[in-house]
Amino acid sequence: MKPRDPTERSLVVTQNGWSVSVLDQRQLPWRVERAELTSAVMAAQAIREMWVRGAPLIGATGAYGLCLALREDPSDASLERNLALLLATRPTAVNLRWALERVRAGAKPYAGAERVAAAYRCAAAICDEDVRSNRAIGQYGLDLIRCAAEPGRTVNVLTHCNAGALATVDLGTALAPIYQAQELGIPVHVWVDETRPRNQGALLTAYELRRAGVEHTVITDNAGGFLMQCGEVDLCLVGADRVTRNGDVCNKIGTYLKALAARDNEVPFYVAFPFSTFDASLESGRDITIEERDPDEVTSISGQTPAGEIATVMLTCSPAVNPAFDITPARLVSAYITDRGVIREIDALPRTLRESAPV
Repeated sequence: MKPRDPTERSLVVTQNGWSVSVLDQRQLPWRVERAELTSAVMAAQAIREMWVRGAPLIGATGAYGLCLALREDPSDASLERNLALLLATRPTAVNLRWALERVRAGAKPYAGAERVAAAYRCAAAICDEDVRSNRAIGQYGLDLIRCAAEPGRTVNVLTHCNAGALATVDLGTALAPIYQAQELGIPVHVWVDETRPRNQGALLTAYELRRAGVEHTVITDNAGGFLMQCGEVDLCLVGADRVTRNGDVCNKIGTYLKALAARDNEVPFYVAFPFSTFDASLESGRDITIEERDPDEVTSISGQTPAGEIATVMLTCSPAVNPAFDITPARLVSAYITDRGVIREIDALPRTLRESAPV
């Protein structure tokens, strides 16, 4: 998949040179609408309410949110206050903290208009690097799909949640190798987990794959293990919201169960992520704060009515809990597909990513 026109990316700076336009992913796949963010408060709302989602895109949105704050007030107090505001929106994905701290470091030496300009330069660099990182992930992951390919046979890939172009500035992480394979004529079919409760797989991943012309089938979250037992899955390929020093992977709730089923059925389980998702400050997944979202996301479901309206209906009146992520232990991961290469040995993970981190 070639990069989209910059004006069609998940996040772009508008023609006025300062506000930010994002795809409103709450409307997909029924409508393609963009929202213009003009303040840090709006950026925080967009992240918290999941107008944007996906660890890399959350980070990029947070970076520009801090730019918008400094445009209004470039003082040190504003910098710290708005960084805290944006950081509090979603606690699990490390990319948000990484991006905010990078903008702070880049802007802090300056004052006034120069500080604002420095912040915007940092945010733009974060977005450009995201696209380059995802292109590299696609190239490295392509080799793993090639290994699974056999003449006259389609490679069946199972993925969870959405780790495509919509979760990033462009191209995606876990979907990038699939797009690369399709471009080279390797027959690929994707099993798309619906990914309850917000159905990012059924709504967003399926939308992306359909637009890209990739063969795919939406399945219930509990069907993956059965398909593996039937020999219908050649490999699992997922993204990540945070990877700790020991190789534990934090990703959308339900990922752990896919990894367990993959191990039991000897199906390779690959995790794709850029270096900004690696958190060297945490030893293991036990140290990660797991976001608890509104139980209403579990007890209700949204969809399009025959009249074309988006409506929400209740599924149950019983109490619910809604952890947004789970932890897949490193022992269940076959390899990590990063923008620095495919890493199979846990001990090589911190060294490779630390040495490759940009200054």
